[in-house]
Amino acid sequence: MSIREEYKERYDNYLVSLASALEGHVRENLKGVPRIDRVSARPKGIDSFVSKADKEVNGVKKYSDPFNQIQDQIGVRIVTFYLDDVDAVKKEIESYYRKIESKNIGPNSDSEFGYFGKHFILLIPDDLIDDRSDVNKIPKFFELQIKTLFQHAWGEAEHDLGYKPGVTLSSDVKRRIAFTAAQAWGADQIFNELHKAAND
Repeated sequence: MSIREEYKERYDNYLVSLASALEGHVRENLKGVPRIDRVSARPKGIDSFVSKADKEVNGVKKYSDPFNQIQDQIGVRIVTFYLDDVDAVKKEIESYYRKIESKNIGPNSDSEFGYFGKHFILLIPDDLIDDRSDVNKIPKFFELQIKTLFQHAWGEAEHDLGYKPGVTLSSDVKRRIAFTAAQAWGADQIFNELHKAAND
């Protein structure tokens, strides 16, 4: 069975339903936490998984065992109103889920603007896995991202513009995208400050 066929079987039989259960689980655990705009979960698309599984580094396959090594077969996204809400949600998530990895994603330099977000790799809780399931077909981990509304909106638009096969962005377009990233960053700072001032 090819990687595509194997992943499609897992996608259809396990990942879609598990992502739905995980979304509900996260929603329940964040009940009462204010200023969460949305919680969503979905399995990694079939084409996306196959492309990642086939990735090579210096002519060598990056993943020797993609079904166990690729950790974002299920992704959960939490979108908050303000920057301070990200840390509040982070504390709740860390109290409910076993953390494997945590990192803040951002530009490499303080003078650059681009994607920002807080990413986790977490263990899937055992109580979400049906006893009748073949555990060898189910990933052990899921990726969780926490972003503000501005981080989410910019990331979605930038991904749509910048990740189309066969399309090369001009320098001018890249500068315009960077400019909008700076604006989104600034809007996050200002709205967070306004929220704090309004609640002091």
